[in-house]
Amino acid sequence: MGTSELINMLLEHPGQYISGEEMSRRLSISRTAVWKQIAKLREQGYEFESAPRRGYRLISQPDRLSQTALLHALAGNQSLGSRIKLLTSVTSTQEEVRRLAEEGAPHGTLVVAEEQTAGRGRQGRRWYSPPGKGIWMSLLLRPDRQPVSIAPQLTLLTAVAVCRAVRKFGVDAGIKWPNDILVDGRKLCGILVESIAEDELIRYAIAGIGIDVSLQLEDIPQELHPVVTSLQISSGRRVERTALIGAVLTEMEQLYQLYTEKGFVPIAHLWEALSVTLGRRITIRTPDGEISGQATALAENGALLLLEDSGNTRTIFSGEVQLGG
Repeated sequence: MGTSELINMLLEHPGQYISGEEMSRRLSISRTAVWKQIAKLREQGYEFESAPRRGYRLISQPDRLSQTALLHALAGNQSLGSRIKLLTSVTSTQEEVRRLAEEGAPHGTLVVAEEQTAGRGRQGRRWYSPPGKGIWMSLLLRPDRQPVSIAPQLTLLTAVAVCRAVRKFGVDAGIKWPNDILVDGRKLCGILVESIAEDELIRYAIAGIGIDVSLQLEDIPQELHPVVTSLQISSGRRVERTALIGAVLTEMEQLYQLYTEKGFVPIAHLWEALSVTLGRRITIRTPDGEISGQATALAENGALLLLEDSGNTRTIFSGEVQLGG
């Protein structure tokens, strides 16, 4: 028997507890099987409250994405999100957009998945992307004859868009260089922008965005509790994913238009205003070792300027930033 009979039983008694013994009797399964089905439903995004001797009651159902609702949320955009592919499960939204791009998909094509089975973060790390708990999406950008050297600028632009969108939902988010979105020092969102070039020009770029929306503490490995958070943990309330996707894509469209017309300078100013890195002492882990100093500014190309203890200013193009040190 699947989990549908169990969830239907709980939906028939909204707000009421049903004991494990009662579930076991009505479904003709063992108490252990009931517990396993509850655990499976939790993985799918259902939330339960349990109490000794009272059993379980359903608190909320998963926030399902729909093509119609997404198109409606993005109706005001000129190009970003004009074509949407919504998937229940995918290995990686980055790889799906890459495939569509090679087939000629237009600028602004968006792939959103309820779940990624092999999501990727920066530096080849795996990005945990459970079903119904977050926003796992990738966006196709086709800059007009831009050199590959501007790729870091697209990364910072994406970070500004996501941070501004998240702040609209009452969460005081900031950006750690180059593109981690933090709340109270813990990571809320990861961004991965990959560029495909030909003859030193960008053919297309893929902006991958992973936002932890409704993960609870029990969804996060205990060793990551000090460094990872979600919108629900940070704000104490549920955030509707479709609305957040709409806010991110609206910000992306406005900033990309500004970038196209005015260049990187206004984007850099916006990034600096949201930064939790500039003006602080940091340690950067690079392939050549660790470097410490004060983060002073962004370079024109999006690199980080670091004032070392020796008084020298070093330009950092990539590395893992640790605040303090």
